[in-house]
Parts: sequence; structure tokens; C-alpha cells
Amino acid sequence: MKTRVSLAALAVAALVPLALASPVLAFEKPKPAAAATPQVPAPQTVTPMTVDTVSGYEKTRPEADFVKRVVMVPMRDGVKLYTVIVMKKGTKGGPILLSRTPYDAKSSVARTASQSITEILPVMDAEFVEDNYIRVYQDIRGLHNSEGDYVTNRPIRGPLNSTNVDEATDAYDTIDWLVKNVPESNGKVGIVGSSYLGFTSLMAEIDPHPALKAAAPQSPMVDGWMGDDWFHNGAFRNPNVGYSVGQGSAKAEGGGAATGVGDDYTTWLEAGSTGDYIKKWGLEGYPFLQKLMQNPAYTDFWSKQAVDKWMAARPLTVPTMLIVGQWDQEDSYGAPAVYKAIEPKDKDNTMVSLVIGPWRHSGVNHYGFDLGALTFTGDTAREFRVKYLKPFFDHYLKDAPDPHTPPVLTYATGENHWDVSPKWPMGTATKIYLQGDSGLSFTAPAAGGHDDYVSDPAKPVPFIPRPINMDDANQWKPWLVHDQRFVSDRTDVLSYQTQALDKPVHIMGQPMVDLFAATSGSDGDFVVKLIDVYPNESPEGGQGVAEMAGFELPIGIEIFRGRYVHGFDKPQALTPGKVEEYKFGLPNVDHVFLPGHKIMIQVQSSLFPLYDRNPQTFVDNIFFAKPLNYQKATVSVYHDPSAASSIELPIVSAE
Repeated sequence: MKTRVSLAALAVAALVPLALASPVLAFEKPKPAAAATPQVPAPQTVTPMTVDTVSGYEKTRPEADFVKRVVMVPMRDGVKLYTVIVMKKGTKGGPILLSRTPYDAKSSVARTASQSITEILPVMDAEFVEDNYIRVYQDIRGLHNSEGDYVTNRPIRGPLNSTNVDEATDAYDTIDWLVKNVPESNGKVGIVGSSYLGFTSLMAEIDPHPALKAAAPQSPMVDGWMGDDWFHNGAFRNPNVGYSVGQGSAKAEGGGAATGVGDDYTTWLEAGSTGDYIKKWGLEGYPFLQKLMQNPAYTDFWSKQAVDKWMAARPLTVPTMLIVGQWDQEDSYGAPAVYKAIEPKDKDNTMVSLVIGPWRHSGVNHYGFDLGALTFTGDTAREFRVKYLKPFFDHYLKDAPDPHTPPVLTYATGENHWDVSPKWPMGTATKIYLQGDSGLSFTAPAAGGHDDYVSDPAKPVPFIPRPINMDDANQWKPWLVHDQRFVSDRTDVLSYQTQALDKPVHIMGQPMVDLFAATSGSDGDFVVKLIDVYPNESPEGGQGVAEMAGFELPIGIEIFRGRYVHGFDKPQALTPGKVEEYKFGLPNVDHVFLPGHKIMIQVQSSLFPLYDRNPQTFVDNIFFAKPLNYQKATVSVYHDPSAASSIELPIVSAE
């Protein structure tokens, strides 16, 4: 471990501007903010030619119920990070709740133009700031109003980072500054945030500052190749092209590529490969896109950036609540992976907890009444925040009584209630097998056979109904719960289902795919979906209640790139016609298939344009596949006693 630079040695750094107050030295106690005043005095007289602009308008008025300060916090290498501190007027002895963001700290405290603290801050902050918490948002280095250089998911100091700074040291230095320079605080800090902010929350736990007392990483980016943002089991997620352009332009304030607003299905298909798309729109100069294109396999470039591996190699010192949505469309992998890595260190089962709610990506921080066509029992997100998240932080940051945070808290969709469990997974692995005649059964197939379909890269299966706009939040956020009947009749989608269930089937854990398949090509992708088929009947609905008769609800969807069947770091051509065994996991779930419903499994070869097309002819790098490489292939899915395709369902007994 490298010796830390003394933060006291930085005290002679340049003056740090404090918004609405006089400048202070880096480690002086900040002076109280002056009362907000107009930027310029009212003119004595005006004429038709009086200039009609002023230098600015101070939105925080004297009657505001909050104090807001803006500081540039110095890091050990001299870089200063833009930091916004917000608290209710009169706050004393309050704990600090920190979020470190690449998405603009300034806008994080400007949800609405208001004089009420609960209106300027995100919804999830309301209960905290009303209870004496000091809320802090900070731009990570290199983005928005912070100094320095931006590196996406900056690796920790070590083999991939020879500097003396990373997100862990920046978190340490920030916390050190805050506890010394925010006089209203009690010296205790918690960290929270979702997605990239989940990543920075985890990074704060690596060699943590002593004042960091609790962490709640939500949907954290943990392993971008295995199952979070960039790839899933080797298949590239095309929306990351636009994301990388947005984050990599003008300190994340330059916007994305100007590709128009047509059907993304057509736009991506006509471009050719993803590499061709990047070239077409002049995006080759973005370093992170080059990192993605030059490193398509799970080599050290990616495996040594896996945060769960970093966490596993270090002691567990900070109480941690890991949170994810069951239908997280961006980062479903990270939280369960970190739980698996660090839970064995929690000998008393009191320091690590896992939460899986009925939400989309980052849904825990918003309203949790519904998702797509699904409705839940009240606002599940606020219920969780009030009953579990805030008491967790109160205990460690305010010395409140022990709330006995559940080791595992999951929401049983289907029955719509919270489950408290001592461990994860809770279910016992039980195989459900593909059968002939499109059947699905808990009994292994007795007779041999396989089903075939033709996968045509010129006509890939869309991941949602067309026209597709992946920038449309109404399409993107709930896509994982979209009714799958829109593809069930396609000839390149195989469907297998049980008879109507006579009793509930409750699963709690990660369903595991065990697929035996062959292809006439030399490469190919395999998509497997676990689906809850609703009865084809119409119960009484109501205002705002979706019609669910015959609905095919995805419980889990995942993809596997065939070339990695013998090792994620060893891409190999498939042997045409050879049966291979593809084993991979679906997202972790707590779901009840109710009586009268059916369990369905679908198999297909594409989810476009969410994932890049596999040319189905082996090439060294799919990013640069040529038009002639894209060929039809016949895919055979086996349900044979010696090659029995199945999904292991983590079934909980009815007892």
C-alpha cells in the first residue's frame, strides 16, 4: 500500500471559492453564507436604450429554508473538485451524506427552482435533509466543474494505474476535508449513489477514511464486461456508444452524437457493424470507444478492473447495504457480485446486506408504484427508503438504535410483498427442462430431439417493438418488463412452456441457464428468457391498471456470445454442427409464479439494436466485421437425455 500524502501539507493550497461567502483557506472553517441579494442594483432610471441584461440572478433567496455552499475541495495531487453542500437552516451536529457523481453536481441540487430544500434536491433526499442530514454532491475529477482528467471507471492504484490518485483517494480526501471544514457536521459520513455513483460509493470503501461509517451502493458498476454496462457475457451493448460520446465531450457537457431521431433498429442495421457505426458518425477519436473496440474479450484489461475482485482482496470495514432493481436494465450484475465477494467476511451477518427491489435501474431513488404494466402495493421505493435505508444510515451516522437491518431484503413480485432472509440465494436449485412439442417440465426429457430455427443477421430480433428510440426513457427504462408476445410468433424465436400451474412456484436467487445448442455457423449469440405467462382471462381492472390477460412477463433476460464458451478470455470459432453447452446466469430475482400462470422459456439469437449483431461467421473482432461476414445460420436447441437444456430455478419450498 502506498503511503498517503498528508492532507495537512495541502493546507497552503490556493484559495477555495465559497459560493455566497468570502473565500476561505482550504482548511479554514467556512464563514456563514451571506444573505442572497440581486446581482446588480435596480437602475435609477431607464430609457428605451437601457441594456436589458444583468450579470445573473441568485435563485437562493433570503427566505430559503436551506443553506447552500459551493467549494472547490483540494485533492492530494492539487486537483480541486467542485462540491456542493446543502443543509436545512439551523442544522447542527448533522451527519454528512455524500454522493460523488459524473452527472453534474450543480444540477443534482437544482431539481426545481425553489426555496424549499426538499424541492431543489432529488426525491430520495427528502427524509434525510428534513432530519438534520447535510447533503453533499461532488463532480468527480475531470467532469463538469471539477479540475483534472477524466478516466471512465478510473482503475485503482496498481497494475493499471501508476498514479497516486484514484476514486478511492479522491473520496478519502473529500471526506477528510468535509469533516474538518463543515462546522455543522458531527464528523460522521455516509456515502450513497446509483450506477456510476454506486461505483464511486464502493471505491470509497477501499482504504476508507475513518469518518466513513456506512455505504449504500445502488446498482453499482462493478464489472463492465461480465454483466454491467459495456458488455454482457461478451456481447456489446450499443447504447454505450452514445453514452461514451456524451461523457467524453467537453467535460460531459458537449452532448452526444447527432444521429437523428429515426428508428434505431434501421439506423444501426444500415450502418453495418458497430465499428462501422462509430466510423460513420466520426466517433473514432473517443478514447473510451477505442478501449471498448480494442478489447472485446475478457483479458486483464477488463478483469483487473472488476470491483468485486478489488473488494474481495480487502478487509470489510464499512457497513454496506447493496441495492439493485430486479429489472435493472443497466447494472443488474454488480450488487449481487459484490455481495458474493464480501459477504463471507461478514462473520456475524451484520455488516453486509443485499436489497433487491421491484425497480428499474436507479428506481430505488424515484417513485416505486409501478414499472411498465406492473403495479405494486404502494410506493415500494419510498417505503424501502423510509423503513430500511434511512434507519441504516441513522444507526451508523446518528447513533440511533440498531434497526436490525435484514441481511437480505427482497420484494416478491407476483405476490407483491417484502421478504426478509438470512442469506442469498434462498432457493434450492431445481432444473426445469425443455421438452419436445414446445413443452417445459421439471422432469428430464425421456426422448431425444432438437428444435431448429434460422437466425438471419439481416433480420435480427428487436429487443422491444419498433420503432425503437433507445434515448426515449419511456422505452428504455421499462424494457425488461415488456410483454414478449411481440416476438413469440417469430420463426427465429423458440418458446417452451409448462401447463398452467396448480400451485405457486417461488424462486429466490439467480436462475442458471444450461443450454445445449449447435449452429451451422462458426459463431453465434444465444439469448434466453425466463417468462411468467399470465392466464388468458380478464380480471376486473381499473383506472391506471394495465390489461394483463395473456401477458408474457420477462422475469430474466440474458445473452451469451458463443465464441466464449470455452473461456471469456479465449474467443474461439465454433465448430459448425457441434453441440456445445452454454452455461450462464440470469439476473437475481425474487418472484412467485402464481397458480393458473405458466412458466415459459424463450431462446433466440439477437436482441437488436441493444446488443451488436453477431455475424455468425467467426472473425477476430466483431466490432470490425464486414458485410460478407454476416451470414444466416441454422441454430439447433437440444432437449435430449444426453443434452438436456434446462434452467436451474432457485425454488423455495412452500413451508
